[in-house]
Amino acid sequence: MNGNEQPLFLLDTNVVLYLIGNRLVDPLPVGQFSISIITEIELLSYSNLSLDEEEKIRSFLSQVTVAPIEILVKEQTIALRKQYRIKLPDAIIAATATALKAILLTNDGGLLNLPGVHAESVAIM
Repeated sequence: MNGNEQPLFLLDTNVVLYLIGNRLVDPLPVGQFSISIITEIELLSYSNLSLDEEEKIRSFLSQVTVAPIEILVKEQTIALRKQYRIKLPDAIIAATATALKAILLTNDGGLLNLPGVHAESVAIM
């Protein structure tokens, strides 16, 4: 990364929910933000989602890059599931962060301690 580039962050679903719910203690760090397509699916598929909540989520989604599942993500997901036996959505999110060389912002203890994944937690209220 040269002096002009901002770090890339991949936001886990829980961090997006804290952000939308105004529960972050500090603002997100300066950088570029992406989410996995899994996070997009998770955010929009809550069964009791109100219209207002859905509008907030869609507004947020319009401001970030949604990373698809590409071959590298697929292969890394398979490797993570085999080695660490983590849930498929978590494996896809971790593999996406790794493939993008992004810092994963999450409060999921399993992802924070996953070898080979650069993950950091966020403080919440």
